[in-house]
Amino acid sequence: MKSINYKYTIITSLLIAFLFSFNGFSQEDEATDASSYKMRFNFKTVKQYDNSRLLEVSFIGQNKKDRKDKIPVFDAVIKFYNNDNLLGESKTSDEGIAQFAVPGNQIYITDEDGYINLTAKFEGSDGLDEEEEEIQVKDLFLELNLEEIDSVKTVLVKAFTIDSLGVEIPLEEADLIISVGGMISKMKLEEGTIEDGEFEFEFPTDIPGDVNGDILVYSIITDNDDFGNVIQQKTVNWGNIKTKIVKEDNKLWSEAAPIWMYIVLTILLVGVWANYLYTAINLFKIKKEGKEIELKETELNTEH
Repeated sequence: MKSINYKYTIITSLLIAFLFSFNGFSQEDEATDASSYKMRFNFKTVKQYDNSRLLEVSFIGQNKKDRKDKIPVFDAVIKFYNNDNLLGESKTSDEGIAQFAVPGNQIYITDEDGYINLTAKFEGSDGLDEEEEEIQVKDLFLELNLEEIDSVKTVLVKAFTIDSLGVEIPLEEADLIISVGGMISKMKLEEGTIEDGEFEFEFPTDIPGDVNGDILVYSIITDNDDFGNVIQQKTVNWGNIKTKIVKEDNKLWSEAAPIWMYIVLTILLVGVWANYLYTAINLFKIKKEGKEIELKETELNTEH
């Protein structure tokens, strides 16, 4: 019984591996399957608004002949290190993406220049070679303040590093993007430069907000040689509220009465005026007939 189950298990595993080979590589794929593909192992880090740090690896196989043919490497275990200190690990998704979030209170090991050495490592498998990429970043702090200065909506950004003594050192210069959240992606409002640790921007007055007028504002440093990617965000009630004019149906408590009331009132008024007219006509007839009777009686009296 055990041998039969083992046989069926092998057959099932081979079928699953065959089906998934059309959609991506797994750690157990044969070397011959990956021989026609060049492995792209890209590592990046994003410092997020809550001071946590997102570590992300994109593990993609690109066909050596047809570069448009790209296959994700899924279910690969990626380990993330700060020097030799293991921060954590994560498996690549069906899209070949592995992510790990380091909490904001993490104490990193830095070199003498203040750089954090981060490494992403795939230890390899029977079908895929070992992959490793290292990046170095300094820990940058972004402060985003949204204030009204002399009735002008103003975005204020402060950027600094902190030395070993806890002293804030203003960032000399870096490119910065100010964006707002959109339905699908961020909408860029301004692209400028932080100088001496500060940046100021007058916020537009024609940006639509949500139903409450709230807007999500971002300050972003992207692909900086020293700091990598850093993002800060805040919500502010600076948006224009789009009010939709809804045509109210005729109701008893609205300015326009229900249609049936107009119909009933019209019928009643027509009936009343018709009654007045009928009465006036009859009175006129009665008066006329009275005169005719009176005239006939006068003629009869004259003949006698």
